[in-house]
Amino acid sequence: MPGENLTRIEAQERRAILDTQSYEVILDLTTGAEVFRSTTTVRFTATEGAATFIDLIARDVHRITLNGRDIPTSAFADSRIALTNLAPENELVVDADCLYTNTGEGLHRFVDPVDGEVYLYSQFEVPDSRRMFAVFEQPDLKATFQFTVTAPAAWKVTSNSPTPDPAPAGEGKSTWEFEPTPRISSYITALIAGPYEATYSELTSASGRVIPLGIFARKSLWQYLDADYIFEKTRQGFAYYEKKFDYPYPFAKYDQLFVPEFNAGAMENAGAVTFTEVYVFRSKVTDAVKERRVVTILHELAHMWFGDLVTMKWWNDLWLNESFAEWASTIATAEATEWTEAWTTFNAMEKTWAYRQDQLPSTHPVVAEIRDLEDVQVNFDGITYAKGGSVLKQLAAWVGIDEFFAGVGAYFTKHAYGNTVLADLLTELEATSGRELSGWSKKWLETAGVNTLSPAVAEGADGRITSFKIVQTAPADYPTIRPHRLGVGFYTLGAGGLERTHAIELDVDGDLTDVPQLVGQARPDLIVLNDQDLAYAKIRLDERSLETAIGHLAKITDPLARSLVWGAAWDQTRDAEASASDYVDLVLGNIGSETESTTVRTTLAQLLLAANSYVARDRRELSRAKVADGLWALAQSAAAGSDSQLQFVTAFASAAATPAHWATVKDLRAGTVSLDGLTIDTDLSWQLLVSLAAGGLVTEAEIDDALADDNTAKGGEFAAQAKAALPHPAAKAAAWDSLVKNANLPNTIVRSAALGFVHPAGLELLDEFVDRYFDMLLPVWNSRSYKIAEYLVLGLYPAPLANARLRDATRAWLAENADAAPALRRMVAENLAGVERALSVQERDAL
Repeated sequence: MPGENLTRIEAQERRAILDTQSYEVILDLTTGAEVFRSTTTVRFTATEGAATFIDLIARDVHRITLNGRDIPTSAFADSRIALTNLAPENELVVDADCLYTNTGEGLHRFVDPVDGEVYLYSQFEVPDSRRMFAVFEQPDLKATFQFTVTAPAAWKVTSNSPTPDPAPAGEGKSTWEFEPTPRISSYITALIAGPYEATYSELTSASGRVIPLGIFARKSLWQYLDADYIFEKTRQGFAYYEKKFDYPYPFAKYDQLFVPEFNAGAMENAGAVTFTEVYVFRSKVTDAVKERRVVTILHELAHMWFGDLVTMKWWNDLWLNESFAEWASTIATAEATEWTEAWTTFNAMEKTWAYRQDQLPSTHPVVAEIRDLEDVQVNFDGITYAKGGSVLKQLAAWVGIDEFFAGVGAYFTKHAYGNTVLADLLTELEATSGRELSGWSKKWLETAGVNTLSPAVAEGADGRITSFKIVQTAPADYPTIRPHRLGVGFYTLGAGGLERTHAIELDVDGDLTDVPQLVGQARPDLIVLNDQDLAYAKIRLDERSLETAIGHLAKITDPLARSLVWGAAWDQTRDAEASASDYVDLVLGNIGSETESTTVRTTLAQLLLAANSYVARDRRELSRAKVADGLWALAQSAAAGSDSQLQFVTAFASAAATPAHWATVKDLRAGTVSLDGLTIDTDLSWQLLVSLAAGGLVTEAEIDDALADDNTAKGGEFAAQAKAALPHPAAKAAAWDSLVKNANLPNTIVRSAALGFVHPAGLELLDEFVDRYFDMLLPVWNSRSYKIAEYLVLGLYPAPLANARLRDATRAWLAENADAAPALRRMVAENLAGVERALSVQERDAL
C-alpha cells in the first residue's frame, strides 16, 4: 500500500544516527472487535539535533511525546511519525489505536465458527510489528521488549518471555506484565492471546537451565493435537542443535502455538513459535505431511540460533536465516528423528522448488539485492529457502561437516544477540576449514542460475569405460560455471533390482572435468551424476541410462537415487527436451512402486501439471482422461490403508475429467464404491466434494449443507473452494466478485476460493476473465494488504489456459505498466514465464 514502504538507504541512514535500547509496550485488548489500544515507550540514543522517523500503522494516534514535550499528532503520516531535534538520550511515547487484521499480518483476529471464541496472534515478518506498536522497523535496531497486556481474564496470553501470573483488572479482565526480552529484532516479537488450550513440559538445556515447554491450540481443535509427539521431536531437536552448534538454547522458554488462518508454515518468534493449523491433523494425512511437520518444527527451532540469536543486518541476508534453517532442519530430521530419508524428501520437494525458481526471469543470487520492503516480501522464495539450503549442503561437503559445524558454533559465540553480514559467517568457516571461501561465495551466493551436469562416456568393445568426463553448462543469461562437490554412482540391474555397485566422490569445476578413476570400470546400466545429492545442479542421463530409467525406474533400490532420476526426467520435460506425454507414461508406469511419500506427492503434482498444461493441446483431453484412469487403477491396486492409496485417491479426484470419473468420485464419497482400508473422513469427503463441484455434479445448496455439517474454519475454506470451482458462468462471476470487489474476506478464504476458481475442469470459462484479470491488478495492488494482493495476483491468474492469448495479454500488460510496483511486475512476469514454458513444452510434445 502507498506510504508503507521502507528503503534500504533509509534504514542505513536511520541506523547511522540512532541506536535502540528498550521498548515498553502496553496493550489493551478489551476495546472491541475492531481496534486495540497500544501505548509504546521507546528509549534510544541518537546524534544530537538529528531528525528521523519511527514506524507505525494505526487508525488513530492520540498523543506523541518526545523527551517530555508533546509533538502534534499531524507528525503521523504515511505509516511514520516524524521526529526532529533528537537528544543524545531519548524517550518517545506513542499512544494509538491500532487495527486488528484478518489478513494474517500484524495482530490477526479470528472468531471460531464452532463456539464463537476469539483468538489473536501476531505475525510480524517482514514489516508488521508496526501494526501493533510504534517501532523502528528494521532488523539491525535490536532492543529489549517488555509487554504489558490487558485481556479477558479467561484468556491465556503468551509472548517471548515466560508468562507471568495475571493481575485482576476489573470487569472480567486481567493484566499480564511480561519481563523484558533479551536484545532481539522487532519482527520476532510476539503476542498470542485467547482461550487457547495448552499443555506443558520441560527439558534441561546443555547450559543446565530448565527450559519450560508449551504447546497451544484452539479449544475446538485440541482433541486432534498429538502434543506428546511434538514434545518428543522438540527434545530431539534441542539435543541435536545444542551439541552441533556448541551453544545452548538462548531464550528463557519455548512455546509452540498452532494458530488459525496462518499465511505461512510457521514463524520463528523468539521462544513463541506460531504454526499453521494444517499441522493439527483432524483427518488422515500422508506421511509427506507428517514428515513436513517434523521438518518445520526443527526449522523453527534452528531459527532460535540462526536468525533470532544472530540476525542479518538487512534483508539481503534473509537467506542467512532461511537457508540455514532449511539445511539444519533437514540434517537434524535425518540424524535425530525416525525420518531418516529426509534428504530424499529435500531433493524431491525443496530442490524441485529451487530449480523451478532459479529458471524464472525473477531469479536472483542467494544474497539478493533488496532495495526496500517490497523487494523482500517477494523474496521468500525457492532461492532464499531451497537453493540456499542446497548450497549450504554443498558448502558443508566442500569444507567438511565437522568443520562446518565448528565454524557455525564460533559464529554464534562471536555474534550472539547481534547482527551480521555474509562475510561474518564465511570468516568463521574459513578459520575452521582452512578453505578460502570468497571465490566460492562469489560463484554460489552472489550469482544466479542453475548449472546442468551431463556425463560424456566412451567405452571399448569389452564394455569397459575408456573415457569419462563431466560436462558442465550454464544458461546464457547466467553463464557462471561453478565448483561442485559431488558423487557419481554406478547402478547395475540384478535380481535385487537396480543397485549401486560402484561410487566415487570428487570435486568438479570448469566446463569439462575428466574423471580418470572411472576408466577401466565396466559400464553400468545406470549412471547417476550427483549421487547422494551433494551438489546443486540439474543432471542429465546418458542415452543408455535414460533407457534403463524409463524401463526400470521403480527397481532403483536407493530412494534418494530414485528421487534424482525422477527429478532428471521432470527437468528434461520442463526444458522441452523430452515429451510430456512420455513423462505421463513414465509416472503412471512407475509411481505405484515408489515408497517415499514426498516423492509420490511431488511427482503426482508434476503429473497433473503435465497433463493439464504441457501435453499438446490436440491430445490433452485424451491425456487427462488417461491420467485419471491410471490414478484410479493405482488407487485400486495400492495396499489397503497405505499412504500411496490415499495419495492416488486424492490425485484421482483432482484429475477427474469425464462423467465416468465424476460418477466414481460421487460413489466413493457416498460409500457405494469403497476401497479396503480407505476411510472417507472429513477432509477427504471435502476433497471429493470439490472434485464433484468442479465437474458440475453438485449445487451451491449441497455445498452449504456440507458446511452446515462441518461448520469449522477448515470447512469454510473447503466450501469456498468448492463454490468457486463450480463450472457455471454465474458461479465463476460470483466467485470473482467476492474476491476482487469484497475487501473483507479473510486470508484463508481468499486463498481457497482462488484455488477453486482456476480449477482446470472449468477451463473453458476462464477465457472471459483474462481481460478482467489485468484490469484488476493495479486497483487490487493499491488497495489491499501485501499478502491479500499476492494471493489474488498469483491465485486468479488463469494459468490453466496456457495458450498464446494469455501469453500475449500478459506481455502487453507488462509492456504497458513499466512503472508499476517492481514486486507486482515480478509476480506477473513469473506468471508469464509459466505460460511461455508450457507453450514451449506443448510444442515439443506435438512432434
